[in-house]
Amino acid sequence: MARKLFGTDGVRGTANTAPMTAEMALRLGAAVGRYFRNDGNNQHRVVIGKDTRLSGYMFENALTAGLTSTGMNVFLLGPVPTPAVGLLTTSMRADLGVMISASHNPAEDNGIKFFGPDGFKLSDEAEHEIERLVETGVEPAKAANIGRATRIDDGRFRYIERVKSSLPSALPLRGIKVVVDCANGAAYRAAPEALWELGADVIPVGVSPNGDNINHDCGSTKPRVASETVVAHGADVGICLDGDADRVMIIDEAGNVADGDQIMGLFASRWAEEGRLNGGALVATVMSNLGLERFLGDRGVRLERTAVGDRYVVEAMRKGGYNLGGEQSGHIVMTDFATTGDGLMAGLQFLAAMVETGRKASELARVFETVPQMLKNVRYSDGQAPLEMASVQAAIAAAEADLLGNGRLLIRKSGTEPLIRVMAESEDAGVLEQSVDSVVQAVEEAVKT
Repeated sequence: MARKLFGTDGVRGTANTAPMTAEMALRLGAAVGRYFRNDGNNQHRVVIGKDTRLSGYMFENALTAGLTSTGMNVFLLGPVPTPAVGLLTTSMRADLGVMISASHNPAEDNGIKFFGPDGFKLSDEAEHEIERLVETGVEPAKAANIGRATRIDDGRFRYIERVKSSLPSALPLRGIKVVVDCANGAAYRAAPEALWELGADVIPVGVSPNGDNINHDCGSTKPRVASETVVAHGADVGICLDGDADRVMIIDEAGNVADGDQIMGLFASRWAEEGRLNGGALVATVMSNLGLERFLGDRGVRLERTAVGDRYVVEAMRKGGYNLGGEQSGHIVMTDFATTGDGLMAGLQFLAAMVETGRKASELARVFETVPQMLKNVRYSDGQAPLEMASVQAAIAAAEADLLGNGRLLIRKSGTEPLIRVMAESEDAGVLEQSVDSVVQAVEEAVKT
C-alpha cells in the first residue's frame, strides 16, 4: 500500500500546510493512541519531545489532545534531542514515543516521528495501519478513561547521564577544547552541559533558539560558523549537530569538515581492530561514498548498503545483528548505546578516539580518499512523476552506460521533500559532470511540461 502521510522519517511538511496542520496532528495523535492502547487499563503512557521550532507548541498541544482522547497518559519532555525520545520511551516504560521535529529542515517546516515501546522507529506495517486509522477515525475513550498530561522536568538530565555513560569513565575530556554547534535546536542545552560535565573546555555555538532560527546558517548542514569558531579559538575539534541532534559533522582543528562517511570509516576500522564490530560489517545507505567501501574492504570489513533513511539502516542492523551503521549525512547509529542516530554520542566516540590515540582530529577525521561525488536536486510539484517520463528514463540509461565500469549513478525521490536527487560518482571529472547534468536537464524539462 502506498504511503500517504509517512515519508522516510515520519510525517513532515510546512507548518500549517497539509499534512502538517494542527487538525492532522490531532487525528494522528488519536490514531496512534488507539493503535497502541489496545486494552482497557489506564496505565498506557507516551512521551513527547520536540525541538525549538515555534510551531512545536501547536503540534505538542494537538498531539496531546488526540492521545489523551484515547486514554493515553502523556509525559511532555520539552526540547530534547530525537535520540532522547527513543531512550526515554524504554526507560520510562512508555508504549510510545513522539518527537516533533523536521530535523535539518528550515524553521517553517515541522514533522512528527514515532518510536515504539522498544525505542525504535515504527515499522512500515505499523505506519500503514496508523494511516488507515487516521482515514477512518477512531472512537474516543469514555469520559472516565481520558488520559492525563504531565510535564517532565528531568528528561534532559536523564538523557545527559545516558550520553555520558557511553564514554568510558577512564577517558576524561579535560584539556580538550571543543566547539559544539547545536543549530539553535533541541540539544542547545544538553550538548554543552554533557561535554562540560565530562571535563571539556566548551565553546557553544547555535545555543540561542528563538523559534525561527533553528538550522539557520548553523548546524551540520551549514558548518561555516562552527568551522570559523574552531580556528578562531584554537579549538581541538568541533562537533556540529543538526536541529534535532540525530546528525553530526566533525570539524578538525584546521576547520575542515568530516562527514558521516569519514566518521563511520573511523569507527568501523577501530571497532574491527578491537573485535567489537558485530558481524564484521558496517551498514550504510546507497549514498555512502565508494571510497568508504574500498577503505573498509581493504580492512576485511563489509559494507552493507540500504535504501536512504536511517530507519532502513536500523532495520538492516537489527535484522543482521550489526551494531554500527549510519548515513553520509551524519546519522551515526550505535545500537550498543542508542536506538537511533545520536550526534552527541557519535561526537563523544570521536573524542574518545582522540584521547585513546593521542592523535589530532585532522589525523582521525579523514581516514580514506573519497571518490569524486556530485549531487544535484530538482524540485517538482505534487502530482508530477518525472522519473516515469520516457525522456528521463532514456537520459538515465545513457548516463549509466557512460559510467559503466568507472563509477555509479543513483537517482531517487527524497523521502522528506518534493525533490529528485541525482547523484553520481566517478574518478573521471568530465564523465561525472556530464552524467549528472544530462539527467538533471532531462528531469527539469519533464517538470516544466
